[in-house]
Amino acid sequence: MTEPLSLSLSDIEAAAERIAPHARVTPVLESETLNAQLGAQVFCKAEMLQRTGAFKFRGACNAIAQLSDEERQRGVLTYSSGNHGQAISRAAALFGVEATVIMPTDAPTIKMNATRHWGATIVEYDRYNETRPEVAERVMAESEGPPPLLIPPYDHPGVMAGQGTVGLELARQVPDLDMVFVCLGGGGLLSGVATAVKAMNPDVHVVGVEPETGDDHRQSRAAGQRVSLPAVPRTIADGQQTLAPGEHTWPITDRLTDTFTAATDDELISTMRLIFDQFKVVAEPSGACALAGAIHRGLIEPGMRVGVTLSGGNVDPTAFADWINR
Repeated sequence: MTEPLSLSLSDIEAAAERIAPHARVTPVLESETLNAQLGAQVFCKAEMLQRTGAFKFRGACNAIAQLSDEERQRGVLTYSSGNHGQAISRAAALFGVEATVIMPTDAPTIKMNATRHWGATIVEYDRYNETRPEVAERVMAESEGPPPLLIPPYDHPGVMAGQGTVGLELARQVPDLDMVFVCLGGGGLLSGVATAVKAMNPDVHVVGVEPETGDDHRQSRAAGQRVSLPAVPRTIADGQQTLAPGEHTWPITDRLTDTFTAATDDELISTMRLIFDQFKVVAEPSGACALAGAIHRGLIEPGMRVGVTLSGGNVDPTAFADWINR
């Protein structure tokens, strides 16, 4: 087993400086209706307004910005259900780097098209019968010359630090938070956000929210070790269909996350509708997951100041309309 990666506030602060010329400082949205419903002040970090429509641009940009000239010549490789792939494609284009993205055949068309738009080469695979690391190994083995550098979606120091800039910004925009809800797939965003907000306020209660059918973190916490699901979870939250916590993110998320919880697909849909109604922005299912946990799990106490990550908005318009009109 490899040594776990370390992550510190200084790593995240350095990432923030590194990506500042390229990434947006996203706004924090607040709704009087939502506040009244929960009896608290709820501050939603709108990462669907980030470049490429999700927080993933932060980690991709930070990782690629740190590459040497020789490494950039080799190009980069990643695997992604969509948002990380788009982010790698866009960041690679900014730095003049060739990118290859391994994507499942059933990834949303809007995410595939956006990934291609920024110039990446897409290699498709069947997520229910193949694993992403196996496909990545095959692609690297078939490369002529030095293989491209692998930048995975979450188990990477540059990616984790870049995602942590969400928490750094949130804590600066809204000080003295009592609780922070973060959407959870492999743990890249949660590991970074938890590191940042806990370093700035050790008393803040951090909650990781994953899909009900894909609660590998919740099961891992109960078991006291990383647990792998037997099959890819069936959920509309395509950005959170992970089988297990990240090898490197898990030691951080396990140590810094106070509560792991989950949201059902129906709760994701109702939350997507609420986000659209109250904020006039579009959230994809994974992007609504943290707020769904905040609304439906009864963890918020009256008078609390609560931060929530709205992590992305890359969703097919027809699917979105069908969901919120149910």
